[in-house]
Amino acid sequence: MKIKNNIFTQIIDALVSDGYIIIDNALDNSLAKNLKATAQNISNFKDAGISSQNIQNKNSRRDKIKWLDEDNASQSQYLDFAKHLQEHLNKELFLGLKYYESHFSIYEKGDFYEKHLDAFKASKNRVITTVYYLNDMWDEKDGGELLIYNEKNEQIKKVIPKGNRLLVFLSDMFPHEVLATKKKRYSIAGWFRVDK
Repeated sequence: MKIKNNIFTQIIDALVSDGYIIIDNALDNSLAKNLKATAQNISNFKDAGISSQNIQNKNSRRDKIKWLDEDNASQSQYLDFAKHLQEHLNKELFLGLKYYESHFSIYEKGDFYEKHLDAFKASKNRVITTVYYLNDMWDEKDGGELLIYNEKNEQIKKVIPKGNRLLVFLSDMFPHEVLATKKKRYSIAGWFRVDK
């Protein structure tokens, strides 16, 4: 997979200045399509949990997940991109990131995820969050937007989950939620971590 020359610089600059970035047409369009096709063919998705104990709570979160597999060609390409991004983040920002974990996330019609943080301040686990969207032909009327809030709990961004859009943000800075979707919604959620 060919990686756009300046995407790593874009991400690093935005993390330093704003703490987050949304990039359209982030990777090869064909990769988003292949990843979606892969997700559509997976039959053993599991109900997603919350907290480190992986507790299922349908009142807070309703998506289903499947961890990425390096043995699959398209998943391996995506993980290779994440590996290069990790190298750049460590080199430029001295973050000491040890590894990247990621899973497919599928929201059926009506599914949502309540407002939450991916990491708590000064915690030594998730540092950078990524969300890569796989949906073609997505419009605001389809719902499933990710809302980003600042530390004062004010909404600062609404992210429509259209295909080949990449969202990257500091895990402990931005509470966020996924609004109820009106049709099936595909994405890959991931986290660069320091705790291994």
